Amino acid sequence: MTALPYLDATLPIAARVADLVGRMTLPEKVGQMLQLNGKDGIEEPILEMHVGSLLHMSPENMLAAREVTERTRLQIPLIIGEDCIHGHSFWEGATIYPTQLGLAASFDPEILERVGRATAVEVAATGIHWTFSPVICIARDLRWGRVSETFGEDPHLLGALSTAMIRGYQGEGLSDPTAILATAKHFAGYSETQGGRDASEADISRRKLRSWYLPPFEEAARAGSGTFMLGYQAIDGTPITINKWLLNDVLRGEWGYQGMLVTDWDNVGNLVREQRLFPDYAQAAAAAVNAGNDMIMTTPAFFQGAQDAVAQGLLDEARIDEAVSRILTLKFALGLFEDPRLPSVERQREVIAHPDHTALNLEATRRSIVLLENDGLLPLSSDAPLKIAVVGPNADDAQNQLGDWAGKSGQADWLPDGHPREQITTVLDGLRAQAPAGSVVEYAKGAEIITTGPDPIGEFFPDGQPRPHIAMPVETDQAMIAEAVALAEASDVVVAVLGDRIELVGEGRSTATLELLGGQRDLLDAVIATGKPVVLVVLASKPHVLPASAEKAAAVIWAANPGMVGGQALAEIVFGAIEPSGRMPISWPRHVGQQPTFYNQIDAQHGYRYADLTQEPQWVFGEGLTYTSVSYADLAVSTPEVTAADTVAATVTVTNTGDRPALETVQAYVRDVNTSATWADRELKAFQHVALQPGESATVTVEVPASACTIVTSDESRPTSAASWSPAISSSWLAPRPAATIFWSPRLSSRSKP
Repeated sequence: MTALPYLDATLPIAARVADLVGRMTLPEKVGQMLQLNGKDGIEEPILEMHVGSLLHMSPENMLAAREVTERTRLQIPLIIGEDCIHGHSFWEGATIYPTQLGLAASFDPEILERVGRATAVEVAATGIHWTFSPVICIARDLRWGRVSETFGEDPHLLGALSTAMIRGYQGEGLSDPTAILATAKHFAGYSETQGGRDASEADISRRKLRSWYLPPFEEAARAGSGTFMLGYQAIDGTPITINKWLLNDVLRGEWGYQGMLVTDWDNVGNLVREQRLFPDYAQAAAAAVNAGNDMIMTTPAFFQGAQDAVAQGLLDEARIDEAVSRILTLKFALGLFEDPRLPSVERQREVIAHPDHTALNLEATRRSIVLLENDGLLPLSSDAPLKIAVVGPNADDAQNQLGDWAGKSGQADWLPDGHPREQITTVLDGLRAQAPAGSVVEYAKGAEIITTGPDPIGEFFPDGQPRPHIAMPVETDQAMIAEAVALAEASDVVVAVLGDRIELVGEGRSTATLELLGGQRDLLDAVIATGKPVVLVVLASKPHVLPASAEKAAAVIWAANPGMVGGQALAEIVFGAIEPSGRMPISWPRHVGQQPTFYNQIDAQHGYRYADLTQEPQWVFGEGLTYTSVSYADLAVSTPEVTAADTVAATVTVTNTGDRPALETVQAYVRDVNTSATWADRELKAFQHVALQPGESATVTVEVPASACTIVTSDESRPTSAASWSPAISSSWLAPRPAATIFWSPRLSSRSKP
């Protein structure tokens, strides 16, 4: 029997898509646009609603879903999606890397691409075809609960790292059985929330969108991200779900994006309920599809609503055909009609937690940790035995160390115990393993952080989803403090590991405060008061406001949910087995009232501070210490005048003037001295790494396309640049006054001297 054209793998994908769409009924086409939650069952969605995709699938349900699909008329394979954010989040034993924010501290696209590739290899072996990653939101208000999912605050860094991760996920092409679909999310401006509250209205102009929030997404579109996910929020009263200007004019029009658009969780339902734009699902479905959406995530009522919209003349079936064609194009590109890519136990044994992935995880984690302060205590001696007191609630909490979207973070009920404890090295584990022979490393928790309880408003949201429990700080326990103080007094050095907990992090979990909660502040005050040198490790999803006693710590380290091998990497830094090299991908506030905080804010005309407190960050984007010293000299621009089509090349001699090796992150910032529109104090435009042995020098060249130095004006809301540009270079905080200046340091402004 001759195969139907859509089943003929020798035909072009476009021909196969056209043939299949022509054979489908309206219900089958509408169902193909629907993605539902696999936790809610699989037979009804597949047999009665003809769904095109399922997410949150247990391993058992994946196999069962394929069997059910084979009973359907056209046997169109499912795309299985999952939130594989920093590793295969919910597969027991899979490799869990630092969070995106932690990985961003590496400033290293090559590492991000390798992490994406290794993640895809593990994910593909388990029958999942699609990851909802990377997050390309800009994080500026640290109260927002999803900061840890981002690459930080700078659009240039976001663009470089997110496109690298997309390349890793999608490999050499979707036909590769180890490739998975990437998702650029949340398009766009989702993180610009009011008061840091997740999924609230975003008060943002088109100029601001084009200036900061859209450029990294444009890079993702041009890098070929298979899918884009839309944010929950509205901008200027228009929900992203139905924002035709953003989805059609910009994404598909200006950028030429041809991939698939997927809503976030129940966005179409939100149009009817919370946002109240439409009285029923027929009108909401019509608006969503007409705006450019292809796949609708977890809005079951869309199935009937879209059919009703066609019957009522609100929605042309041809628009449904366009959406279905994009979905089917991806399925054919993945080769799912020939090989549905089911879970392979044999393949899982080969690749899950492969030693190469574990080694990569350690490499990435080492690069993710940032040394913020050091009075010379670190590195600790690796020769003589030490008495080390380890205190703090995050020193030995294995599952919490992994961060959100992993194991016990709450999204997967088939992993009630999280990831295997033997795969996780906590800070306490790492210090005990790395301490010199004969050392004594003892632990006292010293404080609790929070407890949780039901939301008094109700257990469920209107759409039936469970509300996160409310976090309540735990009062200081003086007995726990006393135990920690006694341990500290009997020790040579104290390592205090403080931070947040998973119940304070993630979707729907924004925080009104950034302070260390529970008894942690009292614990730090108490161990600092002993007079013993204290290494403060902030193991937390994001920067937190530190108590005044932190100023007396001998060293401060940030480890942003460092994943499975975080304790080993941190201990290696503490004992000097490796060099600290992380750089801040986000600025660290001194108090919560200065939110939002980011490195290139323009000074207010009445000063740079509040009447009572400074606006200066504690540590700024791009900063991070090493155990050596590095100098910059012989700064030069080799292209002193360029046109808009040219590239500026600048060189600098970087010298390791200390006695330990260094991996220096050379960062080039651009500042307009005379500008056509208010813009930014400065912008990161290039960065690269140089490894230097003690006494070694290297000449580093950075290149910045003049086209990357554009200004978005208010009249056209389009990028514009001058026909010519005269750049100069400075390593001083007192900049010369040409048309533009290139800097080498992140903390260079009119108000702060490095």
